[in-house]
Amino acid sequence: MTTPPGTTELHELVLPAHANHHGTLFAGQGLQWMAKAAFLAARSFAQREVVMAGVTGVDFLAPVPVGYQLVLRGWVSRAGRSSMTVCVTGLADRPDVPAEEVVKAVFEMVAVDAAGRPVAIGRSYLHKESTP
Repeated sequence: MTTPPGTTELHELVLPAHANHHGTLFAGQGLQWMAKAAFLAARSFAQREVVMAGVTGVDFLAPVPVGYQLVLRGWVSRAGRSSMTVCVTGLADRPDVPAEEVVKAVFEMVAVDAAGRPVAIGRSYLHKESTP
């Protein structure tokens, strides 16, 4: 499956090892998966290595029970000289239940060189869907 540069889609199955004591997705695990989606979207857009500079507006909208699939979609909504804003949303579903939006967040990512210093991306960009 090929996705356009600056976008990604991840599928994760919520297993007991990913759950909290309520049997639903542990927020830290959800945030880790969203950060992974943001990283992959930013790296595909910049065509170079990236690091996370910050995360804002994290919303856990509904619990995700063990056994559900979490589909995370990430896209670059803005690119500056070396930084990018990446929006991530997550839908939870299982075969007998309609998909429901359960998480969303906005990440700031920065393109870096081999020494970890910010480096120009070479193009600016603003996606119509600027927020999740």
